[in-house]
Amino acid sequence: MRLLVTGGAGFIGANFIRYMIEKYPEYDIVNFDKLTYAGNLDNLSDIEDRENYRFIQGDIADVRAVREVIRDSRIDAIINFAAESHVDRSLDDASVFIVTNVVGTQVLLQTAMKFGVSSFIQISTDEVYGALGADGYFDETTPLSPNSPYSASKASADMLALSYYRSFELPVIVTRCSNNYGPYQFPEKLIPLFIANAMEDKPLPIYGDGKYVRDWIYVLDHCRAIDMVLQEGKPGKVYNIGGNSERE
Repeated sequence: MRLLVTGGAGFIGANFIRYMIEKYPEYDIVNFDKLTYAGNLDNLSDIEDRENYRFIQGDIADVRAVREVIRDSRIDAIINFAAESHVDRSLDDASVFIVTNVVGTQVLLQTAMKFGVSSFIQISTDEVYGALGADGYFDETTPLSPNSPYSASKASADMLALSYYRSFELPVIVTRCSNNYGPYQFPEKLIPLFIANAMEDKPLPIYGDGKYVRDWIYVLDHCRAIDMVLQEGKPGKVYNIGGNSERE
């Protein structure tokens, strides 16, 4: 199988590539990443010389670049991690979130359809469901109710992806995961930020009133779930991925 992993130099994408390249040495993996502030090729430096791994720098919103990589690499499956993903940054300026998360996803979908890609997995977030409240849980039928420009852009991308399945029968699957933690995470995220600030005796910033409950999952558990969806998931479906580890 020939995989295109977009956003593969980021936190979850890099962990996924490392997981897949070890488990499936027969797979060819292309890492397509714009290398924004959150992308770091050092995350993959120890596998960069593998014969079945290749990095291409590019933007998923760039139609020509996306066409070239999918066509020339004869891609079978796309795993779309590429996204702007920080809530606070989306509150400051939502425009880049719309371009990458919405327009970029549409470019990938259209190009995947053009070249007959056999599987497209859209990596989303449980934040598209909004706030849970005092009790209960989200499931795949929970109505979408995003509360930030970031989560609104991801919800839009999800709807676009599923529309390509319904309108064109493109084999699209959407996964929505809770908060990840683990190696190679960018330091602006909650756990590495708290650790770094605590080590330097700096304040620990809390989003909102500090009463939000979040579910946490180890990043490699998330990667294993995506692999299962790739191998066994049904096109047109949404799969929630959680750690069953809620913390306030």
